[in-house]
Amino acid sequence: MSNLEQHPVEQECVGSPTTGVEVLTAREVPLGGPRAMLVRRTLPQRQRSLIGAWCFVDHYGPEDITRSAGMDVAPHPHTGLQTVSWLFSGEVEHRDSAGVHAMVRPGELNLMSAGAGITHSEVSTPDTTILHGAQLWVALPESARHSERGFQHHAPDPVAVDGAVLRVFLGELAGERSPVITFTPLLGAEIVIDPHATISLDVSPDFEHGVLSDQGDLRVSDTDLANGDLAYVGVGASEVTITNTGSVPARCLLLGGEPFTEEIIMWWNFVGRTHEEIAAYREQWEAHADRFGSVQGYIGPHDRIPAPTLPNTVLRPRSNPAPRAQIPTDHRQDS
Repeated sequence: MSNLEQHPVEQECVGSPTTGVEVLTAREVPLGGPRAMLVRRTLPQRQRSLIGAWCFVDHYGPEDITRSAGMDVAPHPHTGLQTVSWLFSGEVEHRDSAGVHAMVRPGELNLMSAGAGITHSEVSTPDTTILHGAQLWVALPESARHSERGFQHHAPDPVAVDGAVLRVFLGELAGERSPVITFTPLLGAEIVIDPHATISLDVSPDFEHGVLSDQGDLRVSDTDLANGDLAYVGVGASEVTITNTGSVPARCLLLGGEPFTEEIIMWWNFVGRTHEEIAAYREQWEAHADRFGSVQGYIGPHDRIPAPTLPNTVLRPRSNPAPRAQIPTDHRQDS
């Protein structure tokens, strides 16, 4: 659950609630070295930084990792966020400085809370051939960002609704509630939709939502999505309507939450509030400070990932565009 860009750009993360459907397209980012697998990143980007407190969305695979380096991410730090790991296929070994050693498996949620600081590693297992899933971050509010490290696991039961099967891993949907604790109101669910079926899901009008298209031919309201697209639905909607226009099952993730009102700066794997804070996190990571702890049991070519060099400019929040009353349903924003 990492950002391995060598020249990361700071990201200001202030919500910009709108109505209508806005389609965010992804950019490809390598996860590691020369043979690295590529991930498709839809959040953050210039046009939109967050959906609720969801501040980072990477989507990858299906990738035949017998032909690539797979996922081998050495110990690296995080601050001020929770990581959400969700797999469709394959298996990933997780180790962190809270002493947790766990496997990430399809249909099972692993949520790690960085709080004031944590270190973790992620490695696809030797038996994995096809790796396919999503890596997500949730920004922690001021009240929780200096908290202790933590880890939660949950395997939600599949729930059948008319035309689809849901797995609710965060929040509440279709009468199912996840027991996983978050620090702001959130929703996260995997949805597999039958061929040529349309589902309308009751959601909180206080939330903004995103539909991440994973496979198949999907339409949100009257807006078609390509694989990897993220459809944004602004606050005020009391239902989200998703159609599978194809002849095979389609799959997506539904993400939601109340608009996150705090200004934050994201740089590399840190979430903070000021340039000075981010610079201090970087310095402490490079100095092997106790803030982040250490990972036991990781075996790889490097014992940890060094932090990139800070830019020459001061990291400052950048304002999102002013809220718009309506966005045309065929409008796409490239990253």
